[in-house]
Amino acid sequence: MTQKKRKFKTQSFYDRIADVHNLALKINGYRQSVEKFLKSLDLKIDENSMVLDAGSGTGIVTLGFHSAGFRPCKTVALDLSFNSLKLSRGQFKKDKKVNAKNIVAVQGNILNLPFADESFDLVLSCGVLEYVPLDEGLREMSRVLKTGAKLVFIPVRPSLVGSVLELLYNFKTHPLTNVRRISQRYFNILSRHKFPITEPISWSKTIFLLEKK
Repeated sequence: MTQKKRKFKTQSFYDRIADVHNLALKINGYRQSVEKFLKSLDLKIDENSMVLDAGSGTGIVTLGFHSAGFRPCKTVALDLSFNSLKLSRGQFKKDKKVNAKNIVAVQGNILNLPFADESFDLVLSCGVLEYVPLDEGLREMSRVLKTGAKLVFIPVRPSLVGSVLELLYNFKTHPLTNVRRISQRYFNILSRHKFPITEPISWSKTIFLLEKK
């Protein structure tokens, strides 16, 4: 399957399931888990910072980021799915912990980000690089990050739940050894976070905190 056909298939799939997918993430408490982790970090984000949520889906990670108390100049929520972006816009406007005026929802492809080199002070990415070659995805995220800026990378980790998600969502989990190896081409690995087993997100996700070289 060509990259163009794969992109269209993924976009159409998430356009169809946006509401159900968003409900599942809410039930699983993804926002709260991400918020708790981000609160533990000294990301040095202020009113002059530009932040990108690459593969933002229905906005759960962006919501968690703002709930954690970060107030950048602008947050760009980028995703392929029009319906996911529409749903996220509605959630941003309704949420009292979010300044919706400072969040821009953009339709786009993570392999061809519509931004100049070194545009962002932080990139967040959850569950999207499983749909693309890992090297290409990380290289593109590195391109738009400023030198020394951080990427909070939340991949699907190999597990029984991860295998089920592969079938349901038609993606391919990257082995963690590959994540480490390829990440080091563009980033310094600062840490890897394992969610507590009591949090449902731990059943399928882990976090790498990366710093652009």
